Amino acid sequence: MGLKGRNLLKKMDFTSSRSHRTCVYKCGDACSKPVNNKSDNNYFMDLIQGTFSRRSALRAGGAAVVTVGGASFLAACSDDNGEGGAKGGNGENKGGNGSGSADAPDGLKFEMVEPNTKDEVVVPAGYKSEVVIRWGDPVVEGAKEFDVDNQTAEQAAKQYGFNCDFAALLPIEGENNRFLLVSNHEYSTPQQMIPDYDLENPSKEHVDIELASHGMSIVEVEGNDKDGKLKPVMGKYNRRLTGTTEFELRGPIVGHKLVKTSDDKEGKIVKGTFNNCSGGVTPWGTILSGEENVDQYFAGGENVKDEKVRERLSRYGIEDAKTARQWEKHYDRFDVTKEPNEPHRFNYVVEVNPWDPKSTPVKHTALGRFKHEGSNIHVTNDGTVVAYSGDDSRFEYIYKFVSSRKIRSGNTDKDREENMKILDEGTLYVATFEGNNKDFDENNPPKGEKFDGTGKWIKLVTVKEDGSAESHVDGMSAEEVIVFTREAGDKVGATKMDRPEDVEPHPTTGKIYAALTNNKYRGTQEEGKNKENVREYAPVKENKNGMVIEIEDDFTGEDLKWNLLLVCGDPDEAETYFGGFDKSKVSPISCPDNVTFDSFGNLWVSTDGNALESNDGLFAVSLEGETRGLTKQFLTVPAGAETCGPLVFDKRVLVNVQHPGEDEEATVKTSKSHWPDGGDSIARPATVVAWKEDFGTIGA
Repeated sequence: MGLKGRNLLKKMDFTSSRSHRTCVYKCGDACSKPVNNKSDNNYFMDLIQGTFSRRSALRAGGAAVVTVGGASFLAACSDDNGEGGAKGGNGENKGGNGSGSADAPDGLKFEMVEPNTKDEVVVPAGYKSEVVIRWGDPVVEGAKEFDVDNQTAEQAAKQYGFNCDFAALLPIEGENNRFLLVSNHEYSTPQQMIPDYDLENPSKEHVDIELASHGMSIVEVEGNDKDGKLKPVMGKYNRRLTGTTEFELRGPIVGHKLVKTSDDKEGKIVKGTFNNCSGGVTPWGTILSGEENVDQYFAGGENVKDEKVRERLSRYGIEDAKTARQWEKHYDRFDVTKEPNEPHRFNYVVEVNPWDPKSTPVKHTALGRFKHEGSNIHVTNDGTVVAYSGDDSRFEYIYKFVSSRKIRSGNTDKDREENMKILDEGTLYVATFEGNNKDFDENNPPKGEKFDGTGKWIKLVTVKEDGSAESHVDGMSAEEVIVFTREAGDKVGATKMDRPEDVEPHPTTGKIYAALTNNKYRGTQEEGKNKENVREYAPVKENKNGMVIEIEDDFTGEDLKWNLLLVCGDPDEAETYFGGFDKSKVSPISCPDNVTFDSFGNLWVSTDGNALESNDGLFAVSLEGETRGLTKQFLTVPAGAETCGPLVFDKRVLVNVQHPGEDEEATVKTSKSHWPDGGDSIARPATVVAWKEDFGTIGA
């Protein structure tokens, strides 16, 4: 067996922990369909291959050495088949305290949780966890205790929604140990919600239950000084937003013909929010939520006669005659042959003021229309707000919005009202990435630099103070850029990425961390795969386990630098990379999704669709010094579930556990998971809190 130089992205069999049913109801089975982006724009994986091709001439002792981000690592020993350890584990990697030549930094001083397939939340030794609130628990006055056999839409609109994703925990000023818990409810899986659900002909009442189970929940929770437990209470801020709640459209698109419908002839008010995935908390105390895979709710795409309209619908994935849920049977607004503009009113960033239960939430159209994973904010020294978003789909783009208004200091209702206008005025950009730094010399590679390439932000549209807007894209009006943002990105040559999900600024350094979840199909023209061949691999260029990139941005300018922080997967495999850290001392990680940070400055990453045949989890990653790249699994979620909405505080860690037990055959009563209540109980998505047994600082 010889030592071989290896592609960072080699061909491997793809076995995701995500079930096909999850794909159908979470994202409209997007990965089994043709790619929506037909442009010939540059592809990020091609840039990476080019980068490493230029640096691959380095040799040391007969082993290939690859330089990544100023660091080098030896390619692992392997045979021609690339076998090197179990898929679900990391060989002999034990991790201990994660020490290589240095001890694990504060925040990572816990015992690694090993990969597993248990039907429970697993936390490190010396830690505990408990459910905070689960699907169906009461949220607002009048809500009854959950009874799965006697659900109504009226009750669902008062209870904690289904499939919680993003989470926020906001301290209530002046009240010790009292918080607002805010959760997105991304999607419904009717077979695992409603006992007598008819897949072929769902009733209107069942559809209404689904509509009510989408949206967001705002619920007060109460803690104590002894442990990390959080208890829901019926507080004055409690609120449910659903698929029928009224939202205000903001931005220059308001009143335009592209957003007018039969029910809203003025193009101002939208019913509901759907597929709310991740989000963020603004510096002024409001919640941002990203509308993601909304295409799956709209039928009739293939029946549209107008070719340009049909192409624009297809660019957003609206191509089928009917949907899986078939809401269009009861509501015309979900049929584009009857209401062609209804989809144009979704796929935005939503902002909610959780401190005013009677306020109307808004949709910020100036941030563009695409599959927003979420939106997260950096504030510059002069008060300029910069919001970052990823378009979570194969071969889509990364965006930023630079405000023209400055943040207003203060915490009054008036201050918050004014700051909620910030995301309505400014310039929307899309990212392009280039390979090696232009000064790179392959014969004398840099040793101190921590970036592998550069990039540019390209202007798409500017919204002015008077509400008017200017397009920077030839052949498209400002309104078209806002409604058809993907098309605008195609035209200006944005770089295609591998499912860019969370894109979040570090609160201290300002560096941007972007999770590229995966892309198991190679190249720019690869078509989708059907259910039967979803395990096939693609040669050479696939990104099976995902990666995390680190971006140094100019914030209000147009220049950026980037480098690879993580190439995820089994650390026993040569194609993986952990910031240059010793791979024998890290946890295997697959399919990074959401990111957050702790007070020590470490990155925390949650996963979705683990391709290493083990449960999804939450991982802490060191970003600085000798331990940069040290990755340790802190918890795992139950079998079939996804780890969502991670929050890491000094004494508590929260995650939302989404779709536990979801698989092809599961029903309400026959799920393989009985989490969280155990026994023969039904599986229920829920919010979980973990803490140290002595209620000390997490990871210290």
